[in-house]
Amino acid sequence: MPAYVIVETDIHDPEQYEQYKAASPGAVASGGGRFVVRGGELAVLEGDWHPSRLVVLEFDDLEAARRWYASDEYQEVIKLRAGAARLNMVAVQGLEASAAKPPTPGQEFGAASGSAGGV
Repeated sequence: MPAYVIVETDIHDPEQYEQYKAASPGAVASGGGRFVVRGGELAVLEGDWHPSRLVVLEFDDLEAARRWYASDEYQEVIKLRAGAARLNMVAVQGLEASAAKPPTPGQEFGAASGSAGGV
């Protein structure tokens, strides 16, 4: 099952943060990950969460995301953003491809994946 790393970033020093942005794609790729979202326009749909920047990475599974984060390569890249930004980062396991398909018309939301429904 795929896993996703979701990163909320509050940048304090944009010039220094650019060094981190330049170095991070190589470390992500070396760890088997890929960018799904990288700071694009966002719209708050509900609640009071107003992140200034979001990044979403995809990995083969949760263990791959953990290995990437702990890797020597990424730990070196992290040093480039020290003092330049504050991050909140989580990794979450995704759904299997068959469970991620939308329900057929008339099917209760979540019934195919066995969940109780909702987001």
